[in-house]
Formats: sequence, C-alpha cells, structure tokens
Amino acid sequence: MANISELENISTQVRRDVLRMIHAVKSGHPGGALGCADFFTVLYNEVLTHQPNKFMMDGVNEDIFFLSNGHLSAVWYSTLARYGYFNIKELSTFRKLHSRLQGHPTTAEGLEGIRIASGSLGQGLSVALGAALSKKLNNDDSLIYVLLGDGELQEGQNWEAIMFAGAKNVDNIIATVDCNGKQIDGPIENVVSLGNLRAKWEAFDWTVLEMNGNNISEIKETLQVAKNQTHKGKPIVILMKTEMGYGVDFMMGTHKWHGQAPNDEQLANALSQLKETLGDY
Repeated sequence: MANISELENISTQVRRDVLRMIHAVKSGHPGGALGCADFFTVLYNEVLTHQPNKFMMDGVNEDIFFLSNGHLSAVWYSTLARYGYFNIKELSTFRKLHSRLQGHPTTAEGLEGIRIASGSLGQGLSVALGAALSKKLNNDDSLIYVLLGDGELQEGQNWEAIMFAGAKNVDNIIATVDCNGKQIDGPIENVVSLGNLRAKWEAFDWTVLEMNGNNISEIKETLQVAKNQTHKGKPIVILMKTEMGYGVDFMMGTHKWHGQAPNDEQLANALSQLKETLGDY
C-alpha cells in the first residue's frame, strides 16, 4: 500500500504520460484523462485485487475494471503500464498503426488489462453487469468496477442497465461517474441537462455516494466505503466530481481540451506544471 505522497507522485507521472502520448501523435482526449488520473491511480494501486503478471481475460477470483468512456484510454494505458501490466516503453506506440494501444481500447491486439473494446458510449455498464452476474453464478465474491462519463449518461442504454441492476439486486458492482460537467460540444447543462443525478440513481434503487475525484485521500476513503457496502442487496454508484484538464492551468475550466492535442509550446507549458516523479517513458 502506498502513502498519499507516493500516490500523488504516480498520478502526476500519469498526467505527464497522457500529455506526451497525445502530443506525439497530435490526437487524443487529454481533458477527461487528466481529470481522472487520481481515480485511476488509487483504483489500481490501492483498491483492486488483481494480478498484472498473471492477466487472464476471465478474471476469476480477482476484481475486474471496465472503462466505458473509452476515449480516456491514455490515462488507463499509463496506469496499466506503471503498475506492471506491460512495458512502460510501449506507451510510445499510442495511437500508431498496428499498436496495441489504440485510441479507444480494443481486445484484438491482446493488450494486458483490457477485456472489452470500449468507446462506443453507453455500453460499458451493461457489460459490467454481465460480468457481475457471471461472478455471482460462479460463487466468486470479487467485485466489478466500471467508469462512465456524465455526458455518456445521455445514452439511453445506460438507464436500461441502471434499472436492471437495481431490480435484480446486483450488489457486487461499483460504478463511478466522472462528473466533470463537460462534453465535446460544451457544458452538459447546455447540451442535454442530466438534472439531479443522485435522485435518479436512487430512484432506480442504487446506493449513491459522492466524492471529489481530484483528492486522493477522499478517493481512497470513498472507495473503501463503497467496498464495505457491496454484497448488501444494492448496486453502488459513486458520483465523482472532477475538473477536466486537472493539473494543467490552461486546460482546466473548459471543454475545449476534451479532444484536442497540445502543440509543442503547450506541451512544454503543461509539463512545467507537472514534475517528473517516476521517470518519463
């Protein structure tokens, strides 16, 4: 188990990785990836029961994570590499032809840690529920985790899955919603407002928690509370407030960095704000 300072160092390095990966190919989604770096760092280093050196697609007797909003792939790839799923140097192949690190996660290339192709928004929760039910059928007490974007909740398939999970008491799943309030076309309130998300999830009989997704201590505490609430008859969701572009001052507070790569000058500026802590790839 790492202390807060160590986790902060990991998340800072992950943010550096994300920016350098996206800049190198002039393509990618830095905003949400930067905002979720702390969550991924805590999840993989503190919460999940998993074995990076013995990765198996079926995930028997270990926790499984699904990334529904697959455009955040850069932060996931960095986290997986930093935890030992594959060589860190492979991050330099991000979004390149024949790379295992595609812009949206895929399974055809056999990248360790990836169990589904994702990025077609709205599908991840349904897949996660299927995995959760499979664990129940196999008397496997380990847990399923899934991350969704708040803008992604504009997709109707999510609400079918949310209704199903509550109705069928799927209580071995912890869903997290990245609530940064922004999507590619602008603020969510201006595109399609989601209204009172807490009330909506509770109406479908989920246990709802909330946390600051850019505070490592709070992430650790809330995820532990969520784990303690599993296997008690209800699915669990965490509404995670984050800031898109967190850690880089000119990327924060705007939706413009949802899917825009930094140029050379912008990269240098961003990296100057993020100390190299673990060594660049």
